[in-house]
Amino acid sequence: MRHLVIMAIVFGLISRVLGDICTAASYGPPYMPTRCNGNQQEQFPPGNLFVAVSEGLWDNGAACGRRYRLRCLSGNNKPCKDGTIDVEVVDYCPQSPCPSTLLMSSNAFAAISHSPKAKINVEYIQI
Repeated sequence: MRHLVIMAIVFGLISRVLGDICTAASYGPPYMPTRCNGNQQEQFPPGNLFVAVSEGLWDNGAACGRRYRLRCLSGNNKPCKDGTIDVEVVDYCPQSPCPSTLLMSSNAFAAISHSPKAKINVEYIQI
């Protein structure tokens, strides 16, 4: 019986984390030019749900156009909102060094966090 309880706990923990975990922060306009599509306004997805990625995800520019599903996991002062959002990579992190793995547009960040200036931990999976 004890083994069944332990297996249930382990399975529950594993099933909750479907993707990788990284840090995310918000960044604001101006968003152009981007390293993916320069000054093309149509590069931004509906609702301006997009991200710039750091070196670890940039993949020499192959990240452009990739889509990720994000879920806020944790941060200081309980910043997370429930649910997930889908974002698209439009840029390489414009700051050096990059303050987080993902820099989220202010719209994208507001969709998953109550705290616009927070640095949060997110779960992400490529979709």
